[in-house]
Formats: sequence, C-alpha cells, structure tokens
Amino acid sequence: MPSAAMGRLPPAVGRQFGRMRTPSSLGAKLVLIMTAVGLVAAVAITLLLAGIITPSFTKLEDKAIAGHVERTRAALSEYAAKVENAVRDYGDWNDSYAYMAHPDARFERESFSPLAMSNIGVDGMAYVTPGGRIVIARWRDPVSGVERPALRARLTAMIGRTDLGRVVGRQSSGRFYARVGDRVAAIGVARVRRSDGSGDARGYVLMARAITSRQISALLQLNARIDLAAIADRGTVTPTRSKLTIAVPIPGADGHAVASTRFSVPREVSLLGRRMLLLAVAGSTMLLLLVLIVLRRMIERLVLRPLHRVEGHMQRVRASGSLALLEEDGRRDEVGSLGRSFNAMLRQLKDLREQIEVQSFDLGRSESAVAVMHNVRNALNPISTILSQGIAQPAPVDRTTIDRAIGELARSDMPDARRQKLAAFVAAALEAEIANREATRRELTIGREAMAHVLEIIGQQQRAAHERPVLEVCDVSDIIARNATIARYSQGASIAFSFPAGPSPVLASRVILSQVIGNLFGNAVESIVARGTGSGSIAATITQADDRVTIAIRDDGEGFSPEIAATLFQRGFSTRAHKSGGLGLHWCANSMNAMEGSLKLESDGPGLGAVAILTLHAGDQALAQAA
Repeated sequence: MPSAAMGRLPPAVGRQFGRMRTPSSLGAKLVLIMTAVGLVAAVAITLLLAGIITPSFTKLEDKAIAGHVERTRAALSEYAAKVENAVRDYGDWNDSYAYMAHPDARFERESFSPLAMSNIGVDGMAYVTPGGRIVIARWRDPVSGVERPALRARLTAMIGRTDLGRVVGRQSSGRFYARVGDRVAAIGVARVRRSDGSGDARGYVLMARAITSRQISALLQLNARIDLAAIADRGTVTPTRSKLTIAVPIPGADGHAVASTRFSVPREVSLLGRRMLLLAVAGSTMLLLLVLIVLRRMIERLVLRPLHRVEGHMQRVRASGSLALLEEDGRRDEVGSLGRSFNAMLRQLKDLREQIEVQSFDLGRSESAVAVMHNVRNALNPISTILSQGIAQPAPVDRTTIDRAIGELARSDMPDARRQKLAAFVAAALEAEIANREATRRELTIGREAMAHVLEIIGQQQRAAHERPVLEVCDVSDIIARNATIARYSQGASIAFSFPAGPSPVLASRVILSQVIGNLFGNAVESIVARGTGSGSIAATITQADDRVTIAIRDDGEGFSPEIAATLFQRGFSTRAHKSGGLGLHWCANSMNAMEGSLKLESDGPGLGAVAILTLHAGDQALAQAA
C-alpha cells in the first residue's frame, strides 16, 4: 500500500505527547543548569585552591623572611665577632697588662698608633680601668688616618654609659653594637690579663669598628642600609605587592636596639603562589569547562537526540496518520524503554483502530434487524473470546496445594528451612494470582470497550430508524483511510490502496458515511477476489466543484454489465450466484439520500472493474455559512 492518510492520533494521545514537543527548551534548561553548576564549581574550586595554596605559600614566605632575619643577625654577629677576636689579642697580652699598671708613651706609640689601628682594622680603641676611668682613647678616620676628637669624645661618652663588666660577664671578652655619633660601631671588649691568661684583670681594652650600609650590603649580598631612626627592639616587615621591606634591630650592650638594618627583597614566593593559584584556577576551570562541554555533547547524543527522533516520528505519525513503529536502536536504558513503550502504544492504537474499522465496516452491511444483530454478534465476539478464555483458563496454582502449604505454615514444629520455602511458595502463588487478576482486569476492560461499541451500534441504528441522521462536518479522507484497513483482511488477494492524504471536509453523518464507504470497499474487495487474479488495486479520488464534493472509489475487479447498473440498488439483488442478497447497496443508496447526497455505480463491462461515485455537500461551505 502506498503512503496515504490513515487518520490522526486521538486527541488524548496528542495531548499526552504534546509535552515532549519542546526538546530545544529541555536542552536550554540543561545548558543553563550545567552553566550554573559550572560557575558554582569554579567558585568552589577557586576558594578551595585559595584556601590550600595561599596559606602554604604564606608559610613559605614567612620562612623566607625568618631566613633573611637570621642571616642578617648572623652577619652582624660575625662582624662583631671579628672585632672581639682582635680585641682579645690585646687583652691577653703582657704589654697591655704592664701598660695598665704603668702607662707609658712608648707602648702608646708602638701599639696604639693609627698605623697599628689600621693594621688591626679598627676605628677606635680605649683602655679602661676596672673603676671605669679611661686611661687612653683614640678614634681615627678610616680614610685619612687622622685623629677625630669629636668621635673620640663620643666614644668615651659611650664607654661611660656602658657597664663593661656586664658585657664581658664571666668570659674573658664580649661584644655589642653602639652608637658613636652618627655612626654604628661593633664594639669588642676584653679583660686585660697576662698572655697566659693569669693574673687579676687590671681593666678592659675596647676596640670599635664602624659598620656602614655598604659593608652590611656586602655581607648580606643585598641592597641594605643602616637606619639610625628605627630603634625598635623587634624587627618589622612591611609588605607591598611586589617586595618586602625588612628591618632587623642591631642590639646594644643593654639588649635594646641602637639602629636597624633595613633592606628589601622581592616577594618571589608570594608571586609564585599567586601565579600557581591563577594557573591552578585557570587549569581547573578549563578542565571543568571541557567536562561540561563533553557532558553537554553526551547529553545531546544520548538523551536529546533520541528524544528528537521520537518527537519527529510522532510528528510524522500525526501528519500522516500511519501508525508506523519507531525503529528501535537496541538501547537498554530509559530512552530505549521510552521507545519500546511508545511502540507498544502504537501497536495498541493500531489494533484498536483496526478493530474499530472492522466493526465500522460490519455496521453498514445491512439495514435490517438481522444485519444489526449480525453486526452486534461480530462486536460481541471479543467479549465471547475473553469470557471463554477466562472460563477455560485454570488457576495459576492449585488451590489444594496452597491450602496444604498454609496448613503446614500454621504448624509450630515446622523447620525454618521448610517454613521459608513454603512462605516463598505462598508469596509466589499470591503474585501469580495478582498477575492473573490484572490480566483478567485488562481483558474485562477490553470487553467493556467492545460492549460500549455494541451499545453505540444499537443506539445509532435505533436513531437512524426513527429520524434523519444528524449531519456534521467530517473529513472524508480520514474516513477513507480508516476503512482502507479492511484490505488487510481480504482472503486470497493482495490489494494495493491509494487515496488522498489531505483533509477533505464534507457535510454528512460520520458513522453512516463510514459504514457506506466500508460497504463499498467490501464490494470492491470481493469483486477483485472473484476476478481470480490474486491481486488488485483500489484507488479513491476526491474532487470538489462549487459546494459539492465527489468521491470516486475505483477497483480493477470483475465489474458488471452497464445494463444491470440500475438493478444493483434493488433490495436482495446480488451479482454473486451463491448469495441471496447484496452487501447493502440498497441501504447505502438510501443512507446517501438521507445525508442529502447520492450514490451511483459505473462499469465498462465484465472484467473491466467498477467505480462507485458518492456526492455530498462540501463541509467548508457549511462552515462558511455557519460563520
């Protein structure tokens, strides 16, 4: 059969699947949801990485700062230790020990001269008695080597403010830093004793070596400077975006700072942490974006595209009326289950349509009570079959066996293993009984529908017997498509059908017109079978002229002589020798007259087929008049 209009889906089915006609909106919702999830995930990943990476690199930066501070303190201590080592040589010296007992100019010229101080590498020297009296003190200029009285005075003033005994303590020497004018100097102090370390100390020898910004920079390998204004006892760290400014206190004799060493270092660790954080966030965001894109593609491929395929097939079914099954792709997931359920629904609708079409064909076979009862009998056949099957169907499980199992379960001495088996058997029996009951309910539902159809036939026949049929606008193309299904039930012949697919509204009674067309199709099928070729074709055409619509149903069956065309509509006449009457042509003609139409049959002769011509009022003209 060629593709043709086989009717439309029922409105309830259309409404059921109308909710699935917007797959694009579903895709948009999925994209929106995945975008929101991606944004939330990106923010969460950013916060997580920031919470992990930032504190870690902050700790590393703190360790780097502590390392800079320790290196600065070590450099200052090493610088002062050199002065202490130099002054210890003068402290443990017989000449110094003798000088403190009897100061003389010779010792001062030989061991206290600018040349001697230059050789030692100190800027200032002094000998101090245990009581704090300064025996001699000198301060030379490190460049010119000349005496600097002002700085010597500052040196002596510093010595007067300092408790040298506390600096040395129980050791033979000690060191500290002190302010000497506008300079900071490393001070080394040693007790004056004999060369072998014996004898009571006769005082202290003190040496001073100034430390400059250039020297501290060379020691630290950094651009550092001595800050005389910053005298905080605790170091400070001043961070900026790109560098850290660190101030390390220079401790004096009393433990308080006399100045600070200030230098700046780049925040390499912090910058590295920020770059790593940005790289990690960017990488995770790109990975998340890639995952979302892949997920979107997979959803499109696994969910949306199959839904589009189902929706497109459903649209084709609605447009053509042909209940063709959806091609299954063998998927075992939810989408595959949806396709199988959809096909099951189409099969059910197809079966129901064919049942209705066959019943509609049987309705128009006769106008007499016998024909009505015959149609009723045909319609009651499904009910009879259902009842027969229900009566003949045995119980799923023998009642005696169930009673015996329940009786054994009631016994208290029953072993647990046996009890469990009996309980499982009873449960299985109950499930089988429930399934049988559901099957019976479904069959009774089908029977109820068939009974409702029987009541509709009887009611329609009663109304048709007492009054003119109620005319309404109906689609004759849809009626032809529905009745064309009878060709599938023809015996011994393969019949091809063709008919228009577009809507063609006419003014008629839908049920009666369906019976008339069904009778005409039945006549055409029998004519093709009687011809004996084993195959044939039936073609229906619809034309409209003014307010009249003409339906021509042409077959290539055995045909008839033009002379007997007028007698075909007589009651009881038949061209079949084995029949006592026709297939309701008399009733069909009267029904067409009742619907303000006409019916006539034409043939070119035996073996040349026949054509049935129906004429009705156009439905669109009736709609225009009603408007």
